[in-house]
Amino acid sequence: MEEKVIEFLSSPYITSGWILAVAFFFQYIENLFPPSPSDVVLLFLGSLVGFEKVNFLPLLIVATIGSSAGFLTMFLLGKIFGERILDAGRFKFINPESLEKTRNWFNRWGYGIVVANRFLSGTRAVISFFAGLAKLSTWKSTILATVSALVWNFLILYAGMALGNNWRSAIRFLELYWKVVLILISIVALGYFIYTLWKKNNSRG
Repeated sequence: MEEKVIEFLSSPYITSGWILAVAFFFQYIENLFPPSPSDVVLLFLGSLVGFEKVNFLPLLIVATIGSSAGFLTMFLLGKIFGERILDAGRFKFINPESLEKTRNWFNRWGYGIVVANRFLSGTRAVISFFAGLAKLSTWKSTILATVSALVWNFLILYAGMALGNNWRSAIRFLELYWKVVLILISIVALGYFIYTLWKKNNSRG
């Protein structure tokens, strides 16, 4: 999918308006329909800054607005309709006990998770949905998510701009980063599961 988008944007007839629209679109939908090639597309868009097809600051602002809007959409979906979505069995792997643990997790580290949200590729939609379900503050969550998106988008766009035609060389670093993050998340989840079992067994004893 991203190759078709890149081919489309490589046309000499594409204006900066189209580039900004694509930036907003991909940053928005990645929160709703993961996984999304948004980071790869954003990396390529950064390379277009080096070729003066678009200015860095407007691109950064529009991409960040898209990220924040996507986060807010899923957040409100979780906050307003989350209970009904779960009761309808949309997430059959989530039982009431797991849901309560998730709520406690967000109540304890909720805003820290929101800050880290943008750096956790593949889990962004889940985090924003459950942040809303945990009834975190809408404005505080949105502001923190925006700051997180601003930093991440800046790094991706700057890398693309600095590399220019060699922007693809950064993809392998992104892929490595995603794998490391996935491993760390798995380790934390496994550790939490083991700790929960240990605590439950001790309480019975």
